[in-house]
Amino acid sequence: MQIRKMMVLLCAMVLVLAACNSGSNSGNNTGNNKGTNAGTNSVATETPDNAAENNAEEVNSTPEMDFDLGGKTIKIVSWWDMTIPEDNPDNIQRKKNLDALMEKHNFKVEYVAIDYGEYQQKVTASLLAGEPIGDIVRLGKTYTVPTLVKQDLLWPIDEYTKNPRAFNQKVTNEYYTYEGKGYGFSEGQANLVQGIFYNRTLMNQLGAKALQEYVNEDNWNWETFIQVAKEANKDTNNDGKLDTWGLANSSLMDQALYSNNTGLTKGDKQNLEDPATLDALNFVSRLATEQIARPTEGGDWTEPGQFFRQGNTLMYAGALWELSGFQTDMPDYELGFIPFPKGPNATTYHSAEALFQALTIPKSVKNPEQLMYIWEKINDIDSMYDYPDQGWYETLFKNEDDINNAKMVAPNMIVLDHNTFPNLKFYDFVGELNSGVSVSTVVEKYKSTFQAAIDEVFGS
Repeated sequence: MQIRKMMVLLCAMVLVLAACNSGSNSGNNTGNNKGTNAGTNSVATETPDNAAENNAEEVNSTPEMDFDLGGKTIKIVSWWDMTIPEDNPDNIQRKKNLDALMEKHNFKVEYVAIDYGEYQQKVTASLLAGEPIGDIVRLGKTYTVPTLVKQDLLWPIDEYTKNPRAFNQKVTNEYYTYEGKGYGFSEGQANLVQGIFYNRTLMNQLGAKALQEYVNEDNWNWETFIQVAKEANKDTNNDGKLDTWGLANSSLMDQALYSNNTGLTKGDKQNLEDPATLDALNFVSRLATEQIARPTEGGDWTEPGQFFRQGNTLMYAGALWELSGFQTDMPDYELGFIPFPKGPNATTYHSAEALFQALTIPKSVKNPEQLMYIWEKINDIDSMYDYPDQGWYETLFKNEDDINNAKMVAPNMIVLDHNTFPNLKFYDFVGELNSGVSVSTVVEKYKSTFQAAIDEVFGS
């Protein structure tokens, strides 16, 4: 990456010198993120496509604003401390940007961290009272869209998030929208990565086909997934009992939905009878009735992870943040990562988030355009990285295939909204499917319950 940046910079310098020698001033402040520094006077060396991309970023960048906040303290509230860590060149630049902005616009910043267990109650109570706990407040989508948005408690901010260098466009324009307006914005470009962790060491011991080959062949789908899981369910010591298993998770509802590009709800309607959803439900039912997964031993929600840690279970469906824990607890095993297999309605691999969150600005906070301007200018940097979370991926993974798999699913994250509706009876629904009740019976039983729960929230 550094070599690429240096080459681009050298090319730019050569062209600038040539221009100066000819007596013309052809330099321009491109501000692109293709390797040149945003503040350098340089001649564009991009291809036409890249030049168009950079011009779009320039057009969408908010012009310099001049305002004085009179020493105001901007409170940024989350369930963790959002102080910018100076742990890599990108964050160092963000911190420098913030310091310059504080001096220019006369404000301070306070980061407020509230325990997750009491966060929702405290923050929503403050919003309802018209006394928000902060100026920029992180809110979970499940209790914000549409509930808090409908009560006119938050500013729509989509007109301020046009700069793709500073804002994740999907957050505002896709994940956090209501009636055509965007209400959430992000502090980064990265998305949650979910997929399959697998034990490469065990795979080799079993003589199984490398799971990466299925991905390379574009043949990693529900059928091959079930085949791999079944083949790893083995009695390796011939004592009449299984001692290796293919799959740690006995319930994969969320994974079945996102891997088939569908959901249990769609806007203000239940989505159980959609063909893609029915496919997902039948997949979940098949996993249960054919006893694909390792049987439960009566443990809690952490049991699948504990199974995987024992080193005798090939696959575990989970999120990337779990990997470092596995690596710490399984030092004698080589672990890999592949996407969750594609369902028949999907043309690409997906990731998902069922408890999505984003930053918001309460309606009682004045001048949201100034806060959004500050946030944009903090985060409008020329990143040293080629893609979001590159530094983290390269720390977690030693295998290039694993990195590429994470990069492949991250941009295709789906937000599942069924947790938005408290009376949906999601766990009852999943429990009946996993106990062997037929899909048609479960759908018929719950479709009106689902719709009633949705209507409660949307006010239909």
